[in-house]
Amino acid sequence: MSRPAPARRSWRPDEGRGTVVVAALAAVLVVASVSLTVQQPPAQAWVALGFGLFIALGEVVRIRLEGDRETAPVGAAAAWAYVLLGSFGGVPTTHRAWDVVTVTALGTFVGAVPHVAAGRAPRVDELARRLLSVGLAAAIFRPLYDGGQGPLGRLGEDANWLLALVMVVVVGLAMLLDAAVAALVRADRDRAPYLAALRDESRALVGLGSAIGATGILIALAAQILRGWAVPVFVVPLLLTQFSFRRYSTIRQTYHQTIRSLSRVTEVGGYTETGHSARVASLSLAVGRELGMGDRDLEQLEYAALMHDLGQLSLTDPIPGGATLLVSRDEQSQIARMGAEVIRQTGVLDGVAVIVEHQADSYRTPHVDADETVPLASRIIKAANAYDDLVGDSLESSRRLEAIERLRLGMSYDYDPAVVTVLARVVEYHARVPVRG
Repeated sequence: MSRPAPARRSWRPDEGRGTVVVAALAAVLVVASVSLTVQQPPAQAWVALGFGLFIALGEVVRIRLEGDRETAPVGAAAAWAYVLLGSFGGVPTTHRAWDVVTVTALGTFVGAVPHVAAGRAPRVDELARRLLSVGLAAAIFRPLYDGGQGPLGRLGEDANWLLALVMVVVVGLAMLLDAAVAALVRADRDRAPYLAALRDESRALVGLGSAIGATGILIALAAQILRGWAVPVFVVPLLLTQFSFRRYSTIRQTYHQTIRSLSRVTEVGGYTETGHSARVASLSLAVGRELGMGDRDLEQLEYAALMHDLGQLSLTDPIPGGATLLVSRDEQSQIARMGAEVIRQTGVLDGVAVIVEHQADSYRTPHVDADETVPLASRIIKAANAYDDLVGDSLESSRRLEAIERLRLGMSYDYDPAVVTVLARVVEYHARVPVRG
């Protein structure tokens, strides 16, 4: 009778309390807004219906971006436009901030139904953040316009530049809130430093986020003359841009799968244990996140960790169990150099090749504080690889503790103390949560 395969340890991030808090705040906002809207429906219901439909359409065609982010550019642009909508064909709009939240929520939920039915439910934190940021923008802008009676509503056509400037400021503030909340959720979920998460979220905001906000502003301004036609006129170019992003995302996913397949060559050839590269990559990413590495650096770290053992293909006789920790330092360096040479042949992964090449290097040498030529990613892989060589797929706590202790004994020269400290914390944290299959 065959033995069941051991449970696979995963170092993937958990949803965390940040998502729960953000989702709860968004839920309270939606419930309160819907209640107010039901008590006093918007007078221009057909305008609300039109924008709600475009928000739903945008959610249907939402896309996934790098860094495990999701966005619905068309839906978000339609929501911003409804927030900032002044006159519609010369007639002042009278919807209030809670009407904006209600329409955005209903449109988003309707558009999410096909994805939920297909088993691709949208991220809860992304939907919640969108509602919170739209709610903030509406709470600022709608009272200032106030059905044409507020300070912005009384501006003449000659002052449209001032109206546009206020729109830019409002959208900018709302997007800053979105980035701050997104960083909070990511830092809690990934156990990463908040400032590092905020840096990545702000960088992501500059690209597609600025285009979404600008499109919403243009729709709101153009609706003064074009009425409902303003939406498709400005949304179609954004939709075409979104399809380009989708194609780019698909190419990146294929690229990632190709690297994962390449990393399994050593397993198929019997040079390393099954799952070793994936475990080292997963653990390395968890450590890298806690050390505050950015999205781009984490991507290179993952690729290098997946392919860190390619150099073993140059060996005449495989290392027992593929554990490079058991061979001499010279052999470790040879494996690293050969692996880096293979990766350089791709012509597009030079940064990854450098990381792999230095993975066998010691953190420091005698009388030297630290070797600055050894990348942080290389130091992480060195420690993560040694840990997995010692523990493998085992779930025994004794092996885990012994491995961590052995790494700590090597902190004088071999292993970066900061890396080992974080690695020990990651291992201890995941030892307290259920193991995922």
